[in-house]
Amino acid sequence: MQKSKSKITAFAAVISVCLTCFILLAARCSSDPGSANTLTAYADTGVDGKISGDSIGFLEKLQKANRELAAYILPSVVTVDVIETRVVDNGGQNFPWFFFNQPDSPEGNKREYKQEGLGSGFIVKQSGKKYYVLTNQHVTGNASDITIILNTGEKIKGELVGTDKRKDIALVSFESNKDLQVAKMGDSNTVQVGDPVFAVGSPMGYVSSITSGMISALGRSGGPNENNINDFFQTDAAINQGNSGGPLVNIYGEVIGINNWIASSSGGSQGLGFSIPINNVKRAVDDFIEYGEVKYGWLGVQLTPITPEDVQSLGLKDQKGTLVAQIFLDSPAIKGGMQAGDFIIELNGKPVESYDELVRNVGDLTIGEKASFKVIRNGQKKEIEVKIESREENIVSDYAKLWPGFVAYTITPKIREQLKLDKKLNGVLVTNIQTKTPAVLMGLKNADVVVSVNDKSVSNLREFYAELAKAKGEVWFKFVREGKEFSTIRYKLK
Repeated sequence: MQKSKSKITAFAAVISVCLTCFILLAARCSSDPGSANTLTAYADTGVDGKISGDSIGFLEKLQKANRELAAYILPSVVTVDVIETRVVDNGGQNFPWFFFNQPDSPEGNKREYKQEGLGSGFIVKQSGKKYYVLTNQHVTGNASDITIILNTGEKIKGELVGTDKRKDIALVSFESNKDLQVAKMGDSNTVQVGDPVFAVGSPMGYVSSITSGMISALGRSGGPNENNINDFFQTDAAINQGNSGGPLVNIYGEVIGINNWIASSSGGSQGLGFSIPINNVKRAVDDFIEYGEVKYGWLGVQLTPITPEDVQSLGLKDQKGTLVAQIFLDSPAIKGGMQAGDFIIELNGKPVESYDELVRNVGDLTIGEKASFKVIRNGQKKEIEVKIESREENIVSDYAKLWPGFVAYTITPKIREQLKLDKKLNGVLVTNIQTKTPAVLMGLKNADVVVSVNDKSVSNLREFYAELAKAKGEVWFKFVREGKEFSTIRYKLK
């Protein structure tokens, strides 16, 4: 059922030309001060008040191109209907009433209820009679019952292959004897602001719906999922509840994004839709099929964005990159020679533009791959090679191995004022202490000010990390808390 590349390219060209002409026409109308009414002004260009033949021809080409695009992409788009069974603790009481949308409670302290949901997805792979649908994790949850509804209306039982909260994606499989169309993946790295796009899915349950718009911005961050590591395309193509998991396609009918969330004060589309670039998740499909989960590369560091004050404190001179605030002991980074305080500026020869970008790119590295990092350490550039390992949840959550166990922060004038710190007090501020870390064992607390490392005074981030790197065998800090100076216990480095 795959259509020829030449045909798709042809109608893509028509769409592009038509949209360009349409935009230029609109711009000309709006810039004409003599046109009190744009529609009236351009109706006069026809014969006897009729629309001209050229205009009709233009609109017919646009209509034909839109129809061909819809016919090409719709067969690969599905509706994902889910039922998730949840068990809730009712606090040991059996209430005789419940709030709306809640079922009757069973006997005892637990009650079970079913939560229904609906989203969109698209077929990304076929293996014999088995097809795979990519959608959002927030669509499927941990669904106990999934129904895939094809473009034809046929309903087929689906099976959850795997989910991933960090990228908010899920893979669902189903079987069919029919020859179903698989969506074609595009290259999201080539997308530019202004590109025409089409959002496809089942908004508010209205299946097989298509809306159009353009790419409004690239590299957006945010969204309702605080653990999401994606960047996003911003589009003004209408996206509503139910569109989640559906494809964002280009003029070639290729999927360039997965519709994910909207910014709205009303709950409906306000022209602020956000989609996950498809290149962010391509490898995840094979990971789901082989492992049932997404495999991430692991460096073994905790990164932090830096402020202008940090740049000055580290002596970086506005250098782009991100700071290694903490490092896991026995991690790939440690084994490769990386240190807390290193400022990463390149990964495999490519500049690091931001903290978020490096987190994504490290996660996409192949397990066992030797990755090259360029860092700035004590003002000097240094090349470090690290053999990437697999990110395992039990390891990354073991904060007992996270060194030094807190994020050192530059003391800005605003912080000094808020914490009422003495004007003569210099050092680094202790923030983001995690449980069971070395910092906790040493007795540090958030808002402490570290003033020395192994009796070597430190007045800024650069000095702090330099002295921390020199420490061998054991480490202790002097710090100020509420105007009084204390010393930590000595922590033995393993």
